[in-house]
Amino acid sequence: MMRYLGAFAMAAPLLVVVASGAPASAQKPGGILKMYSPDSPASMSIHEEATFVAEGPMMGVFNNLVMFDQHVKQNSLDSIVPDLATGWSWNEDGNLTLPLRQSVRWHDGKPFTAKDVVCTWDLLTGKSSEKLRVNPRRSWYRNLETVTTNGDYEVTFHLKRPQPAFLMALAGGYSPIYPCHVPARDMRSHPIGTGPFKFVEFKPNERIRVTRNPDYWKAGRPYLDGIEYTIIRNLSTAALAFVAGKFDMTFPYSLEVPLLRDVKNQMPEAICELAPLGISRSLIVNRDKPPFDNPDLRQAMALSLDRQAFINIITEGQGDIGGAMQPPPEGLWGMPPDVLKTLPGYDTDIENNRAQARQLMHKLGYGPADQLKIKLSVRDLPFLRDPAVILIDQLKEVYIDGELETIDTTNWLPKVMRKDYSVGLTGQGSGDPDLSLNVIYRCGGELNYNGYCSPKVDELIDRQSIEADTEKRRQLVWEIERKLAEDGARPIIFYDRRATCWQPYVNGYTVMVNSIFNGWRMEDVWLDK
Repeated sequence: MMRYLGAFAMAAPLLVVVASGAPASAQKPGGILKMYSPDSPASMSIHEEATFVAEGPMMGVFNNLVMFDQHVKQNSLDSIVPDLATGWSWNEDGNLTLPLRQSVRWHDGKPFTAKDVVCTWDLLTGKSSEKLRVNPRRSWYRNLETVTTNGDYEVTFHLKRPQPAFLMALAGGYSPIYPCHVPARDMRSHPIGTGPFKFVEFKPNERIRVTRNPDYWKAGRPYLDGIEYTIIRNLSTAALAFVAGKFDMTFPYSLEVPLLRDVKNQMPEAICELAPLGISRSLIVNRDKPPFDNPDLRQAMALSLDRQAFINIITEGQGDIGGAMQPPPEGLWGMPPDVLKTLPGYDTDIENNRAQARQLMHKLGYGPADQLKIKLSVRDLPFLRDPAVILIDQLKEVYIDGELETIDTTNWLPKVMRKDYSVGLTGQGSGDPDLSLNVIYRCGGELNYNGYCSPKVDELIDRQSIEADTEKRRQLVWEIERKLAEDGARPIIFYDRRATCWQPYVNGYTVMVNSIFNGWRMEDVWLDK
């Protein structure tokens, strides 16, 4: 803790060079893009993973029906463009029809058809005889009745009710099309896609490699001959290797502010961009496990938080305070600061909050001489471990004595999904409300690790999903935010900002500002060397 405080007190003003990610006019083909990765994923199957260390390197292996424009920083309905679909249309019943590209082939040479789209969503909704080992985003498609084909090159998504933002679910990096003819189990170790890059190898704790797809359906793409990801868990070591010229690019969004400063001091020519991730740090508490089934205890934990202290120490003032939805201007649905501070637990009088928390703890029988001992579980990554250390320090203010328990990424998702923990700190995405609210806060949502359940919130989630008027929908989302804060559903601690750096000869990459998951296609990236 004191190390972080000291680093903050001594920090000099940070200079960040921002460069446009738009492709230049004279792209050069060839070259292997080399970068590091901060962790080793459990598998290569995007549909079974919930971390960008798996999804990011594999996004270029696949295509979606539609995707977010790779050179628009802010993901929105307006930035969605065709991919394997050539366009889309809605009918009066609220069903979505997409004509498909012809002459597209999977990496093993078999043709892509509408049947593959049906197979993908049968897999995701549990209708297929093929089963995913883990299905983290099934709730995204709870409003989907079925997917039908009209010949080999047109599909229609039949929805149970209107859902204007349904395209947002189809456009992200977690929504690739899988082939019918490859078993789901094989996609974990050797994925087959239609994308600009072919999978080559994954050696756990060593590297991930993809190579150029010479038969890619988009003429002239990709420019790169391949991408190599070397797995280096120590980010200081990885940053030094980048400075030494061993890598062309850092892993996107992997440099915290102190490491960014080190890179810029040692390599001033590097192009770096510090950006919000659209990912918060949140406190998860297993409501099914005593004594955490007591709402007073959970409220006391939420009242212990000094959010600004996390931001000052972890991001040197560069982070953001927000609720379940990413704060504006980068976030499209978050509350402005003057509204956010009216929510329970967001009062800036931290000492008053903690005095209330201590009263609650006294009522439960805890005090200075009788503290509640807990294990605080967290993924073993620095940008999660560091705030977990601070959280343990803050919980001491309300008579909770925490011990840090670090969990390997390969074990984290199964562990928290089966609720094998008491208290934890986790990263939490905040994309379109239809996506994040359904999986994280709805009763039974796949990523609802802490078992929060409110029929009132479920009703509001459905109401905002149907609403076509953006401002009316925003007000419903803010009503949900208030209810979540009142219930202490999953206290949001802060929103992080981290940096991406690349050598000056790397071109065509755009750092997105409201999702770390959607900008990894890499087909427009090229090396000017």
